[in-house]
Amino acid sequence: MDSLPSNSVVVLIAAPVKYMSGSIYKYRQGSDFWYLTGFEEPDSAVVLEKNASSRGYRMTLFSNGKDSAKEKWDGPRTGFDDALNVFKADDALTIKAFPGQLRSMISLYSNVYIDLPQSPRKNARSTKSLLRYLSPSVNPRSEYESVVESLSSSRRKPLAPLIAQLRAFKSVCEQQVMRMAADISGRSHAKTMRFTRPGISESALAAHFEYLCSLSGSQRLAYVPVVASGPNALIIHYTSNNQVVQDGEMILMDAGCEYNGYASDITRTYPANGSFTPPQKELYSAVLSAQKTLVGLCTEAEGLSLHDLHRKSCDLLRQELKQIGFTLHTGDLERILYPHFLSHPIGIDLHESSYSDRGELLKAGMVITVEPGIYVPPTAQFPKHFHNIGIRIEDEVLVGEKHPVVLSVSAPKEIADVEGACQGLLGLEPI
Repeated sequence: MDSLPSNSVVVLIAAPVKYMSGSIYKYRQGSDFWYLTGFEEPDSAVVLEKNASSRGYRMTLFSNGKDSAKEKWDGPRTGFDDALNVFKADDALTIKAFPGQLRSMISLYSNVYIDLPQSPRKNARSTKSLLRYLSPSVNPRSEYESVVESLSSSRRKPLAPLIAQLRAFKSVCEQQVMRMAADISGRSHAKTMRFTRPGISESALAAHFEYLCSLSGSQRLAYVPVVASGPNALIIHYTSNNQVVQDGEMILMDAGCEYNGYASDITRTYPANGSFTPPQKELYSAVLSAQKTLVGLCTEAEGLSLHDLHRKSCDLLRQELKQIGFTLHTGDLERILYPHFLSHPIGIDLHESSYSDRGELLKAGMVITVEPGIYVPPTAQFPKHFHNIGIRIEDEVLVGEKHPVVLSVSAPKEIADVEGACQGLLGLEPI
């Protein structure tokens, strides 16, 4: 709240409940709401009023409160006393009071920081869509229409970009949680390598990875995993995961769990039968060499942005490919062999914020991915022995002042370690 001008108020609402076939999906709180409150229940809202207290603001948390009848079906809820004691709210009120309270609160402030839900029309936002979401059917519509007029005033300011600036830098506690998430995912990658064999399905590998993450305390996967065997690895966002792994193929697995609110994102590429063929090893070594160099550049002292890192990744991969026999023409690398961006911020969300600036210089405390890849289609301009090979190596990296920290170090990536994990030489069991 310190960065906001005086006479400011912040308003944020919880994520809506989503349904599948009439039943509720496993609920996940909105990332910004959770970041500011730690409150995980739906049908809730928070108002932060900037003031001159030692804390700097007054917090009012709105929620459903205790309801024994509904709790019998849906589980326990946070009572209003716990909202005060556990979540440190200054006041706790029923969500039914939110529209009226909101109207009276925002009338007192000249700066109202609030984000509105996306309307059905692409790239359009509607204040009335917010009120439709907030309005229980028991309350008269006229009450909400009056609040709409207040929200539509020129006093309204966007909130998400300000929270994105805070979320870009991870505290020591956040770094520890992200390391744990990466450790769970990294060990699951290693054990899934051991579990893999020719003839197994991609879906079985995806299920095994998720099972291992759950055993280690992960609440959910951070995203739908990519388990791409053989030529499927040329599809960047391959999530069908419905083919049978063949002997001699490699598997590109892009998978990570979410642990205590924070995502992990790791990609490894490994041989299904436990041993790289000579062409596989040659191309893998090229990608690995570039990836390790790029990880080493993830420091504040280097003075680089994500855009700078991506340009360096193109230069490095081009050099590596030429050394192993590729003759590259204009556009071959960026349009065909390496069509995606190198990196993205990661944290509570897999892609931490749509408000991040790829041109901003990296600073200590940021966490980013480093994920170069090469995907060779079966076309005549590329060496035939590399056809239908797709390789991506992705780590999560904590930017340091002078030295980066690889959070995903538990996932094997050196050739000897990858083959060792696959063959059971590292002492790892598949479970």
